[in-house]
Amino acid sequence: MKLNNGYEIPSPGFGTFKIPDGDICVESVREAIAAGYTHIDTAAVYANERSVGEGIRRSGVPREKLFITSKVWNSERGYDKTLKACEKSLSDIGTDYLDLYLIHWPANNLQFGDRAEAVNIDTWRALERLVEEKVIRSAGLSNFYASHLGPVLSSANICPAADQIEYHPGLLQQETVDLCRRNGILVEAWSPLGRGFLLEDETVRRIAAEVGKTASQVLLRWCVQNDTLPLVKSVHAERIRENLDIFSFSLSEGQMKEISALPEFRYGSHPDTATF
Repeated sequence: MKLNNGYEIPSPGFGTFKIPDGDICVESVREAIAAGYTHIDTAAVYANERSVGEGIRRSGVPREKLFITSKVWNSERGYDKTLKACEKSLSDIGTDYLDLYLIHWPANNLQFGDRAEAVNIDTWRALERLVEEKVIRSAGLSNFYASHLGPVLSSANICPAADQIEYHPGLLQQETVDLCRRNGILVEAWSPLGRGFLLEDETVRRIAAEVGKTASQVLLRWCVQNDTLPLVKSVHAERIRENLDIFSFSLSEGQMKEISALPEFRYGSHPDTATF
């Protein structure tokens, strides 16, 4: 897929959330790259950036052929702290640039009161500087809903390239998705399988049987056909390969509508009520 600054971002991405630091993470990343993933997503708070970097090195694939994303954690918000946080992520991963760097969560009114918008804007200014210095190629956001995204857009010199949000058939996030599309911001879908709950849904399983694919492949294909980029995670080689095989089939308009009509639910925290 193409970002609004002209860079291309591979879809789907291989996510590393909750993959423990150490051999399991190293091997999972290596296996994912061997399977054909070229987009690896990590974050400082995942505490596995060193292992992600080691997995990349063991893959034998040149750095320039990969797309690496990381994120600044909430404790490091603000201009100066964000610059230092990015420097540490670069060191831990073992690369001299990131393809995409995200603000992991927006500062909210619950924790910061009237200062929340200013904190987000100050953090965004740091990402803009990192782009200008070519330390990162693209800057983006994560878990920013329309109410958080608006103030950043109004003050930004560089438009965010992506917004990574919880997105799956049970959480369509239409207001945020619409605002992103009006501004050319790519929507990345974290938890596209609904943390696995959607794999047991009767509608999803029936449609999977109709198209001769697995439930996870159907859910990821639904994301792709909705012009979003799914981030998928597994530590099992067979599932890693399976989750990449989503371009050999398509869902009909009727199947897409059925999946989109599934009951609403949220797995992760709401950014307005998050206290971390």
